[in-house]
Amino acid sequence: MTAQQKGQPAESAFYQDSLTHLVDELRRLDMLIRRHIATLRPQQLAARGVMASKGVYITHAEVDALLDQEDADGARPPVLASHLGETTIADKITASAKRGIFLSLPWVARLFSLSQLEVQILVMCLAPELRRKYDTLYAYLQDDITRKRASVDLVLDILCASEAERWRARTAIFSDQAPLFRNGILHREEDPRSPSGSSGLAQFLRLDQRMLHYILENDVPDARLVGYATLLHPSAIMEQVLIDPPLKTRLLNLCQRRLPPAGRQRFVFYFQGPYGIGKRDLALGLCAQWRRPLLHVDMELILAREPDIATALRLVFREGLLWNAAIFLDHCDALLQEDAKAKAWLRTLARMADECGQLTFMAGELPWSVQGVFDQENFCAVELAMPDVSLRQSAWERALYNLPCSSGQSWAEELASQFRLTPGQIHEAAAWVAQRRAMASDKTEVTRAELYAACRTQSHHKLAELAVKIEPRYRWDDLVLPLDRGERLRELCNQVAHRHRVFGDWGFGRKLAHGRGISALFAGPSGTGKTMAADVIAHELQLDLYKIDLSGVVNKYIGETEKNLAKIFHEAEASNAILFFDEADALFGKRTKIVDAHDRYANIETSYLLQRVEAYEGVVILATNLRENMDEAFTRRIKFIVDFPFPDVASRKLIWQTHFPPEAPVSDDLDYDWLARRLQITGGNIKNIVLNSAFFAAADGGVIAMEHILRSARGEFEKIGKLWNDKDFAQPQRQEI
Repeated sequence: MTAQQKGQPAESAFYQDSLTHLVDELRRLDMLIRRHIATLRPQQLAARGVMASKGVYITHAEVDALLDQEDADGARPPVLASHLGETTIADKITASAKRGIFLSLPWVARLFSLSQLEVQILVMCLAPELRRKYDTLYAYLQDDITRKRASVDLVLDILCASEAERWRARTAIFSDQAPLFRNGILHREEDPRSPSGSSGLAQFLRLDQRMLHYILENDVPDARLVGYATLLHPSAIMEQVLIDPPLKTRLLNLCQRRLPPAGRQRFVFYFQGPYGIGKRDLALGLCAQWRRPLLHVDMELILAREPDIATALRLVFREGLLWNAAIFLDHCDALLQEDAKAKAWLRTLARMADECGQLTFMAGELPWSVQGVFDQENFCAVELAMPDVSLRQSAWERALYNLPCSSGQSWAEELASQFRLTPGQIHEAAAWVAQRRAMASDKTEVTRAELYAACRTQSHHKLAELAVKIEPRYRWDDLVLPLDRGERLRELCNQVAHRHRVFGDWGFGRKLAHGRGISALFAGPSGTGKTMAADVIAHELQLDLYKIDLSGVVNKYIGETEKNLAKIFHEAEASNAILFFDEADALFGKRTKIVDAHDRYANIETSYLLQRVEAYEGVVILATNLRENMDEAFTRRIKFIVDFPFPDVASRKLIWQTHFPPEAPVSDDLDYDWLARRLQITGGNIKNIVLNSAFFAAADGGVIAMEHILRSARGEFEKIGKLWNDKDFAQPQRQEI
């Protein structure tokens, strides 16, 4: 008893691959062409005399020979039959599907909901791409040797049995919204030999090249998306994604409830968060649950380079269907703008996501603020906040794993506490260190300074547009202050270094709704070392220091000052920077009684600044020459208040000594005691005098002497408006023994 008699399908009753299926589809096309030729042959025989007079035509014998050609596998096609072997093509497709055999053409029909007639049209357009004989056959059937491609008229003639069927197919299948054309599977083209134009029936049909490659199982992404789109395969499970665990749990629960385990998943996520926060990793983790790839698309590039955004998006979503991949649209901030063009783009995207039934992820840094674009049942906006210290520590441990770093775990905790970086920035910081060490052929252990420098390179630099960056150059030894003032500054640094342990490990953070940042007020006369102290703190903590330019912040128009400060604090959050407000009393002055509208808005500004300073989790240093002008609400909530007194004689002597570098050529006649007693000035003035005296000495022998100091001091006194009497400040005579 044969396999068929036992009720089991024979080996030839299913397709082993897509190519064997396409061979049968071409056999069926040959059968349809034979049938159509049988109806046309009498008319063509009558007209052959006219064709012969032109000297160029295709003979009936040539056509019969082409139709009788052996297939590539050596089998001869049937002449006329309703079945191919014992089973139909449809039966063999079904049998192949039961065996899990992928057939490209039936899969395309399923993806784009193509009817059987549309599949046959697709085969007719595919045939000339597979065998050259169809060029001749189509020219013969259209009675024109130049028309070697399938036209709308030819397709309808071969596949439709009556004129009524032709008209119905013309309306349903060849409209712009029909699946073949809406999805860009086929394209209509005018006859180039008919410059005056022709009817729609005379238009040629061209198979899209991406669809041709796909049907032939050539896994080449659409060439029109090269540079915009990349296919990614999940390599990590959801547990490895560095996102807040409760958030991951909520998203997994949502997906299990709202998304089917198989088939199309019409749902749109919007992930909002800063660069490197893990938006793409989160999407990959969700895709891993369904074992499907992710098509990553750079929307910023598409919007900037493509003139036809709708067509580009159509190609993106079609590519996702072909790969059975979810879509990840990165850099979607341009779609969230208020202008009409952005709204039109967003609605086009929403329509295509709905039509294709794709699982779609959108990602951007701006919060979602658009209403009524997506069906709320199939849309979810998710804010990804900056990871806490524990997640940042995990990211650092991964990043330092491949670096020569024996103290990696302890440094991971320190770096996570000190720098508020995203996992992506942490990875790039480690890569920056590895690249620099490779350039220098350095195989020694990674140093703390290298890692801190790498972290500073990853901090956002937009703050430089709003403030002046100061490169820290001073050390503790350069700062001359009373002992108790120096201890207060060191306490400030210690609080910054250990705030993770206090707020996180010891739980004090749960007791504070705000006020986790470090704020300090440096008060004292000009030149007493306030800016230098901020410089020393930045160097000790190895953080960037930005001095706020008040001229670019304060604005006479109501509300503009608050906007400028909001930008500064927003960028500072991502910059891991110390904010230094010099002459802060201009911004943080006392609130006054309300006499008119100006007073009301001035008080609003002051209250707003108070709120922002208190909410900022970084380091804010305020410097003022007039502490009495500061609003009491500020001084009451400032954590550190350090008074910088006018230096006494001992302090001035030390300042004079510390301002001369060891390598500077200093004369032995320099009398630091005399300078400290007679020149009652601040450290800032001393710095200016020392520097100017060095230039005088460089032009006059190359040794810094008292005469150069006094000459420079005279100019400094004139600059600051103090009287200078040559007799009172005459150079002291050295006592000879």
